[in-house]
Amino acid sequence: VELSCIIKSTETPDPRIEWKKIRDGETSYVFFDNKMQGNFVTRAEIVSRTSLVIKNTTRMDTATYRCEVAAPSDTKTIDEINIQLTVQ
Repeated sequence: VELSCIIKSTETPDPRIEWKKIRDGETSYVFFDNKMQGNFVTRAEIVSRTSLVIKNTTRMDTATYRCEVAAPSDTKTIDEINIQLTVQ
């Protein structure tokens, strides 16, 4: 599955991108400090600089995924998008 986080324009040369998983009120990192975290290390990757691809998804991957972008040189320095993923 591919979760898209598209940055339309930015003045910051290398904005910080983080992906988080929110499930049952608990938040955990998926992509932090430019690398995959936890059980996503072996089955997920970042494509097109910002989008998250998760391979071999299971029901345990059902959650809200948040893409956070920090661009300190921009007028709007932080933005985020929440994507609800439901695996049947």
